[in-house]
Amino acid sequence: MIDLYTATTPNGWKASIALEELELPYEVHPINLARNEQKEEWYLKICPNGRIPAIVDRDADNFAVFESGAILTYLAEKTGRLMPADAKGRSLVIQWLMFQMGGIGPMMGQANVFFRYFPEKIQAAIDRYQNETRRLFTVLDGRLKEHEFLAGDYSIADIANWSWVRTHKWSGVEIDDLPHLTRWVEAIGARPAARKGITIPVDLKVLQENDGQDAKKFAEEARKMVQR
Repeated sequence: MIDLYTATTPNGWKASIALEELELPYEVHPINLARNEQKEEWYLKICPNGRIPAIVDRDADNFAVFESGAILTYLAEKTGRLMPADAKGRSLVIQWLMFQMGGIGPMMGQANVFFRYFPEKIQAAIDRYQNETRRLFTVLDGRLKEHEFLAGDYSIADIANWSWVRTHKWSGVEIDDLPHLTRWVEAIGARPAARKGITIPVDLKVLQENDGQDAKKFAEEARKMVQR
């Protein structure tokens, strides 16, 4: 049994999708980010960085793992699935996983902050992060032109990148003219485990939207957390 500490964010989805794909039994413990629950002492013992997600593997003497990329790697290696065992195949998966961790996630996260959450609209900052997000999307599109998935077979690299790319509208970046990326987003979105994983701990469709009252309400709540 895995204890999953998470919230409805792209990083949280990485863990829940992987657990669904791997068919591992897990118990969800929602973390209330608005109440700063991730900074409470009990949680910091699990995740010293005070972020989500984190897992505790009860079958491994309550071994705790934090950082979403590390969680994906741990689960793949624990089960022998979603990552090849050979050195080259494993390296390809890790490369594209690190691409998300070091590029897609940080750039989209900053695009969200400046485009959605900051009360002041600093256009130079918005342009900077949206343009870099778009550049990274073209890298993915180029890779997917020649490959069905990022690193051979479907893997944790696809889960990590998809969890963020699917929210591209929230970052203010379109992908309509990137056909290979669009095909890949739709294909993974049709997988039952992905559909289930993005509803953990709650089903929040607003991150795929660009406007509307629900989007404005969510952005306002997120703005409070960012400012705090």
